[in-house]
Amino acid sequence: MSKTAVTRFLTGITTTGTPHLGNYVGAIRPAVQASRRAGTENFYFLADYHALIKCDEPSRIQRSTMEIAACWIAAGLDPEQVFFYRQSDIPEIPELTWLLTCVTGKGVLNRAHAYKASVDKNTAAGADPDADVTAGLFMYPVLMAADILMFKAHKIPVGRDQVQHIEMARDMAQSFNHLYGEHLVLPEAAIDESVALLPGLDGRKMSKSYDNTIALFAPPEQIRKQIAAIVTDSRAPGEPKETQGSALFQIYQAFASPQETESLRKAYAEGIAWGDAKQLLFERIDREVAPMRERYQSLIDNPAELERILQAGAQKARARATPFMAQLRQAVGLRNLATQAAKAQNDKTARAALPSFKQYREADGKFYFKLVDPKGRLLLQSAAFDSAREAGQSIARLRQSAGSEKDFTEVAKLAQDVDAVEIAAALQTLAGAG
Repeated sequence: MSKTAVTRFLTGITTTGTPHLGNYVGAIRPAVQASRRAGTENFYFLADYHALIKCDEPSRIQRSTMEIAACWIAAGLDPEQVFFYRQSDIPEIPELTWLLTCVTGKGVLNRAHAYKASVDKNTAAGADPDADVTAGLFMYPVLMAADILMFKAHKIPVGRDQVQHIEMARDMAQSFNHLYGEHLVLPEAAIDESVALLPGLDGRKMSKSYDNTIALFAPPEQIRKQIAAIVTDSRAPGEPKETQGSALFQIYQAFASPQETESLRKAYAEGIAWGDAKQLLFERIDREVAPMRERYQSLIDNPAELERILQAGAQKARARATPFMAQLRQAVGLRNLATQAAKAQNDKTARAALPSFKQYREADGKFYFKLVDPKGRLLLQSAAFDSAREAGQSIARLRQSAGSEKDFTEVAKLAQDVDAVEIAAALQTLAGAG
């Protein structure tokens, strides 16, 4: 990339649940901070097509789409400064999915982690390997690749468990480019080792799948009750406590400053009561979340405003996607026939306006060629060749010579009133025309 080129980042979140603290700390907060970096373009989308793979409850998908959109904006994402859109508002994405499907081997998709996990689970249970496996699940990596490749993203912030999808997107892009020319940008995974992986109420990774989450924008009393449910050990007040392996401490650390974290570490060593530690955690989380909660609730209460923001984002994104898709359709042969006929005629006319080689055989049985200008004026006359092949090879060398005088004077003579400069210019014109 040139010094003035920007780096494009792309992030998506599936619309199947309500945002929780783990989503905020692990994805939303760092992405919002990253969106303000100079020299970048940032794409954030609501992956509602992906949601259909996991969820068959329309009202849940609609509600989740609204909550996640409101969450991103409340957390500080500026739709005016980024590309913020709903996946299903970009019809070019499923169209690109199909183009990629046509260049992707089934064997590649057989190795996808999600598909393999389903097959392994079925096999272990003695069921058909593909039981309950939809084509949507199987094709998930292709849709994800289309999300990425549509906007020529360079960097995709992901966890290590998602790196395979970025590698598969690269493979698909390479396959497409090999067949149709260099159109797709090869993306790279951007793994941020510093991003916190937040534990849930039970100490495992905070996840909707484990039902161990703390809601991000729930009412304060609900958050207080969820924090109270964080699993701790049986050490009584006054007994020193370990920070290592403490879900409560890890969650606090994700929100606190280094000084605050050190203060709680000291309190652990001095035997702080678990109830007091949980109160400190609630206060620290509420201090960061409360200012965002009001903005979030105002958007939830005004879905028309959210829809306006998403439609504006879609229009902005499609300004990129629509012309790029037209380019890809042209590349694979999905073309306007009338336009192509006109283009062919224009190409023919353009070729007629170029210098050209004429190859022929004389009565002496020898083979010759000549170079003429667009009006038919003789520029260069070849010597005699014993075969048409030799004459053709000499023409090929001249086409590749970039107009070197030595190359053409060895096999031909200049016509009258023609100099080497004119021959060189004619050969360079032919080379430039391809």
